[in-house]
Amino acid sequence: MPDEILIVDDDVRLSGMLRDYLDQNGFPSRAAATAREGLAEIARRPPAAVVLDVMLPDLDGFETLRRIRAASDVPVVMLTAKGDETDRIVGLEIGADDYIPKPFNPRELLARLKAVLRRRNGGGGQAGPPPLRFGRLEVDRGARQVRVDGGERTLTSYQFDLLAALAENAGRVLSREQLMDLVRGAELEAFDRSIDVHVSRIRAAIEDDPKHPRRVLTVRGAGYVFARVQDEGA
Repeated sequence: MPDEILIVDDDVRLSGMLRDYLDQNGFPSRAAATAREGLAEIARRPPAAVVLDVMLPDLDGFETLRRIRAASDVPVVMLTAKGDETDRIVGLEIGADDYIPKPFNPRELLARLKAVLRRRNGGGGQAGPPPLRFGRLEVDRGARQVRVDGGERTLTSYQFDLLAALAENAGRVLSREQLMDLVRGAELEAFDRSIDVHVSRIRAAIEDDPKHPRRVLTVRGAGYVFARVQDEGA
């Protein structure tokens, strides 16, 4: 069955236009006009991805996203007010996989949805490369899992790809622009601080002390580097 998209937006006209466009491009979709309807739809029949508006009549998009993340890792693309960087940062901190400002081109939304779905599916059905191991940390690119001391740590699909890109280039300093190109591709623009937010979330998941990281290090004025040696004796 093709991937189904759930649109949670109280703008019925916009939702209808999006549904028509997605359906025409091979992505069946359904819509919910309120946060509670959207949450009920996710529980009833989990979609492949969710398009979630920040402004909803009952709960705001951020609280809705918190409730989604409490029960599901379904990819979420948030719709935010144009130019409102704060909304974007908050959404990423809570666990959004991507964002797009209103008004937007449906082709760009479709491209972003395809990107999060590719990440969720691991880029296809082929067996992935062997896990990368750094002391107590394991990045399993085939299973798309991150484990510390054998215990799985939760990351969004975008954050997993960002961590994998850093780990594959261990010891090499990567700028924000290089990371965005490695993870999402140069054809889709991203704003710099999104990388910082995602790195903060990655540290919260994999570091023993996120305030004093030993795995993902900041190189002031240059970017980030993934440490080759992270644990004593590793």
